[in-house]
Amino acid sequence: MKHRNAPFGRTLCAMVTPFTSADTLDLDGAARLATRLVAGGCDGLVLNGTTGESPTTTDAEKRELITAVRSAVGDTVPLVAGVGTADTRHTIELTLAAEKAGADAALVVTPYYSRPQQASVEAHFLQIADASGLPLMLYDIPGRTGTRIAPPTMIRLAQHPRIIAVKDCSYDFLGTQKVLAETELAYYAGCDEHILPLYAVGASGCVSTIANVVPGEVSGILAAFDAGDTTLAAELQSRVTPLIAALMASDLPGATTTKALLNALDLPAGPVRAPLLAADTDTTADLLALYEALAERPR
Repeated sequence: MKHRNAPFGRTLCAMVTPFTSADTLDLDGAARLATRLVAGGCDGLVLNGTTGESPTTTDAEKRELITAVRSAVGDTVPLVAGVGTADTRHTIELTLAAEKAGADAALVVTPYYSRPQQASVEAHFLQIADASGLPLMLYDIPGRTGTRIAPPTMIRLAQHPRIIAVKDCSYDFLGTQKVLAETELAYYAGCDEHILPLYAVGASGCVSTIANVVPGEVSGILAAFDAGDTTLAAELQSRVTPLIAALMASDLPGATTTKALLNALDLPAGPVRAPLLAADTDTTADLLALYEALAERPR
C-alpha cells in the first residue's frame, strides 16, 4: 500500500519533559533523551505535548526546551512543538514563540473546558494557521478536551495550506477514514494501540508515548509494514501491547508511568509536576518487569 507523505517523519516520539529533583527544567537531560530517541529510531520529536506535561510548564520553559533539543539533535530532525491552550490569543503567542525557538511545526489541541461549537473550533485553528509560518498538526483528543474536531470541520480545515497533519486520538476509526478519503492530511496515530491499524488504512505514522522507552520497537512496526511483511508488523504490534496497556491504559496518566519507567532505567525523566503524583514502587516494578520481558524477546 502506498502511504501518504510524512511531513515530520513516520515515527515521532511524544517526549517527556525531564525535570530535576528541585522541580526545574532539566535541559541537559532533555538533550540526552532526545539524542537517544533519534538514535533509537525516531524520525521526529513532539515537545511540550500531553506527555511533556505542557499544562504545568511555563511559556519560558517551553521555549527553552525547544532550543535545547534543537541544539542537541541538529537541524534535520523535525521538532513539533505543542502550543495548544484554551485561549486562542495565548495559543498564537506560543506558536510564534515556538517558531522563533526553532520548531518545525506546531501541535495545536482543540480548545478545552469552554467546549466551543464547531464554528468556533474552526475559527480557532484558522486564526492560528494565519498567524505564523509554521505548518500545523491538529490534535484531536476529545477524551481530554471535551470537544471533537468533527470530520466535516476537519475536511474544511484541510483546505488551509498550513494545516497539514493530525494527531488522532479521536477513537473514531470510521470518522478518521472519512477524512483520509477526502483530504491529503497526514494522519498520525496518537494512541499507541492504533499505530498499525491506522497505518494500514493510509496514515503517515505515529506520535508515540511508548517510544520514550522502546523507540526501536515502535519504528519496527512501521518498517515491517513498509517492507510488505504485514505478519511481522502485526506480531511487533502485539509484542508491545502489554507495555502499551501498562503505560497508557492504567489509572495513571501516561506522563506518570512513562517517567517512572525511564527513571527505573536510569534515563532522563525526573519527577512529574503537581498535580500529578509519582507512581508507587509496585507500579514501577511492574513496568520494569514488562520492559525487561519485551527486551528479552528475540526480534
